[in-house]
This record gives sequence, C-alpha cells and structure tokens, in this order.
Amino acid sequence: MKIVNVKEVEVSLCCGGKMRSEAQFGIESAVLILDTIATFPLRHEVCVLSGYNGTIFAYGQTGSGKTFTVTGGAERYSDRGIIPRTLSYMFGEFQKDSSKVYTTHISYLEIYNECGYDLLDPRHDASKLEDLPKVTIMEDTDQHIHLKNLSLHQANNEEESLNLLFLGDTNRMIAETPMNQASTRSHCIFTIHVSSREPGSATIRRSKLHLVDLAGSERVTKTGVGGQLLTEAKYINLSLTYLEQVIIALAEKNRAHIPYRNSMMTSVLRDSLGGNCMTTMVATLSVDKRNLEESISTCRFAQRVALIKNEAILNEEIDPRLVSKLDAHLLTRVKDQG
Repeated sequence: MKIVNVKEVEVSLCCGGKMRSEAQFGIESAVLILDTIATFPLRHEVCVLSGYNGTIFAYGQTGSGKTFTVTGGAERYSDRGIIPRTLSYMFGEFQKDSSKVYTTHISYLEIYNECGYDLLDPRHDASKLEDLPKVTIMEDTDQHIHLKNLSLHQANNEEESLNLLFLGDTNRMIAETPMNQASTRSHCIFTIHVSSREPGSATIRRSKLHLVDLAGSERVTKTGVGGQLLTEAKYINLSLTYLEQVIIALAEKNRAHIPYRNSMMTSVLRDSLGGNCMTTMVATLSVDKRNLEESISTCRFAQRVALIKNEAILNEEIDPRLVSKLDAHLLTRVKDQG
C-alpha cells in the first residue's frame, strides 16, 4: 500500500481542518501534495483508467482534518479536496483519450452506527438520515460483496459528478463535539465506477475507485461527550478497532482468517484492505500537544498498513450483452436445425 508521509500531510494539508501551511511552505506546496494524492490511482500504467481498482482513505483522530482533506472546503477553489481533484483529473483524461469510450457511475455510502445509508437515493427527499433507505450487505458464493439498495448514478462530466458529491454531502451526519465544531459522525465511501472499451471491441474493462472519509477516533474520557454523541463515539471507536484488527491480521504472514465480517466498513472495504486493489492511506494528525498520544497511535497504524501487500489484477471481461446475443443466436440455430 502507498502511505502518504504523515508529517507532510499534517503540516502542509489539514491541521485541524484548515490550510495552516501558507506562511511556512506556501499554498502551492499544499496544492501540489493534494494533487499528487488525488491523481495517484489514475496516473500510472496500472491504474483505475486501465481497469484496476483503487482506494484512497483518510485516517486520524476527530478534528485532525480528514474530511477537509477528502472533500475540501467551500471558501476557496484552492481548498478543493481529494474527491473534487480526482474527478477533475479523471474527466480531463477521458477527453484526452479518444481510443476508448468511457462510462462513469457514482455511488455514495454512509455507515452510521453500523447501519448503511444511500446518500444519493433519488426517490427520497430526506429531512434526516434515517429517511434514506438502508443499505445491506449481501455476499455471493464467490465471497464477492454486493450492496443492496445502494444506487448508482451516471455522471457524464465533471459538473454532474460534483453535483452528486454535493448532494451526498448535504445528507451526511454531522454534529458539534468538544473536539470539532462540525464533526462527521460516520464513515463515508464515495465510489467512482469506470467502464471502458475500444470502439468495436467485445472486451470491456471495469474498475472502481473508493474515496473514503473515515470517522475520527476520540477518547470519551477526554472529550466528556454524552447522550447521542456518546453512542456515536462508541460505534465509531468499535468499528475503527475492527479495522485495526483486520490490518494487524493482514500484516501477519500465513494468517488463515481475516476478520472482515466484524463490521460493515471492513466488509465493504475487503478488496481495498487486502485484495484486488491499489490502496493509498492518508494519515492526518493534530498539532496540539494534548493530542500527542493519539498522533503517535495514528503513525503506528500507518506503519502497520504499510506492511500490507495487495495484488491488483486487471478487471476485464467480454461484454455480457454480446454474450447474451450470441447465446440467443446459437439457440435459434439449434431450434432451426431441430
């Protein structure tokens, strides 16, 4: 897995959710690092555009800048996060490449208190998160994960994809906590599904890019939260504990069982964490000395993630529609001969 240097990210990008590096490094440095992270799964020969799966996920404590890094801020164009920059670069590459026909679909999943919700559900005018349809996990005989009730939306250009991002973000679960005035209380997975084919070819390549904003860990004894915030914190911390257990298991050689099924998040990200995927982790840290212990914990987690070796494979298949037509044609010939 690709690990982004935690010191660079902490200093140059997302200290407490704000760009604080301008005086020391200049805004150009922060933008360059963000662009590098956002386009990493798209820039190489083995990349999402050529049929390989990718993931970028941000990890760190509450208030360290994960959401700002992933989605960005609304005040300045330069404050765009990883998702807008990835979309911009991707559609730019589509326009440059006339040798293939690309189709893009987008989904946006939120996992709140271990329940999945479709942030882009087209049938509901949600006034609260619970109004959205619940997403459930289904596993086929080949152990592939399918998400029931998670809608896919086609995006033909950058503007349409950004509108979907904005729609999903307006439905996200956000609350004020002692650590953060606008703390995201859930894990969110923005997924770009890409299919490509050369004109006249029967072969189609399918890939997906997960852009993940994990909820932040927090020490309840330090923050002193109660009520609903306490319940949320328990679910968040438990799911992050399960994530760490999966990371530890994957880093161990010859480990027979990986506990993916312990949580919805680890089930959904099974390929991203230890399978058919190129994965980049962004570690975000707080510069407050009171959070030194949490920052060290984040760095240790990043070290464990760095030990994992994924094997991304090319996702290529014959167009199922052509196969169906061929089957129908052969069946007709058999009937005519009979």
